[in-house]
Amino acid sequence: MKVLVAEDDPISRQLVRDSLIKWGYEVTVVNDGNEAWKILQHGESPQLVLLDWMMPGMDGVEVCKKVRAKKNGSYVYIILLTAKGRKEDVVDGFDAGADDYVTKPFNAKELRARVKVGERVVTLEQSLAKNIKKLKETLAQVKQLHGLLPICVYCKRIRDDKNYWQQVEKYIAEHSEVQFSHSVCPECYAKYVKPQLKKVKKQKIHLEVPELAR
Repeated sequence: MKVLVAEDDPISRQLVRDSLIKWGYEVTVVNDGNEAWKILQHGESPQLVLLDWMMPGMDGVEVCKKVRAKKNGSYVYIILLTAKGRKEDVVDGFDAGADDYVTKPFNAKELRARVKVGERVVTLEQSLAKNIKKLKETLAQVKQLHGLLPICVYCKRIRDDKNYWQQVEKYIAEHSEVQFSHSVCPECYAKYVKPQLKKVKKQKIHLEVPELAR
């Protein structure tokens, strides 16, 4: 899994980088928040991010806020690296959009445990996104190729959801599982059905007149 680390302190940056690589992660390292934000604006950016709280240019909290303000893209799991341990500071970090935090100097086992939690969350989010995509594709296919369509028995036009009659393409019947119900559109009713009804009515009257004359 790809991990982005933004840390301005070279010693801390090297320690975090080496630890993550040792644990099997693909690591990208930057020196400040501005560089981190540039990377996070890309579509294929890492979804697991470790941000130092205090950095030049743009600090970790500002980066958090910008990431959460984005309206699209995959979820980014953010862990703040901070020397601040007060509850007020921790709350501020969570309010800015951070998912977790690790105090410096960090314990390697604790860092690994918290990164593992982030990895699980990102993996679940990716799996959910794939399932949602498949569901949308399936629903789109069902909507396009399956269903019961009203079709005029004369002109073979179909009626859509807006009660508009339009021609049925032969391809639909040959390449889908659509079932057709039969109906008569207003034009065909006037052109075919109404004259037939009049004809039947006249024949009925003609048959009844001799009977009455006897």
